[in-house]
Amino acid sequence: MDSRFFIIIILLLLLAGCTDALVYSEYKATSNGVWDRDDVKKFELSSLDTIHSHDIYIMVRNDNNFPFRNLFLIADIQTPDDQIIRDTLEYEMALPDGRWLGKGYGSIIENKLWYKENIVFSSPGVYTIELVHAMRQNGQAEGINNLKGITDVGIEIERREE
Repeated sequence: MDSRFFIIIILLLLLAGCTDALVYSEYKATSNGVWDRDDVKKFELSSLDTIHSHDIYIMVRNDNNFPFRNLFLIADIQTPDDQIIRDTLEYEMALPDGRWLGKGYGSIIENKLWYKENIVFSSPGVYTIELVHAMRQNGQAEGINNLKGITDVGIEIERREE
């Protein structure tokens, strides 16, 4: 058997195995790598499994124009019965020496950030997740209007292995 054919089969099997847990993945781009404070990234999720547990990740792509080590976000989940669960989140994006913690090639770094773990979407219907940045300069009460260096914001949901 041709070794190239064998390698292709192995790669296809590996790729198929890696995507079994992924239930939902969507990104929203910012405006030219600048995330405006009023630009709410909204994700509407329907037809979710109401039996199994899931993990939710916030996906953030940044470039070298992002001037901070940490990222502060406000995340809301609205359930089908209109309950809102709000979280203020802080994520470390870079080491003290400036090296990015995410993965990537070239100028774009992708960060897979834990948001919710072991969640069951107990009610059928549409769930909405909204994300906004909550960045401020040290010592300033007023938030940053235009956050540079964030190119895309997304949500990934994976079915939890049981």
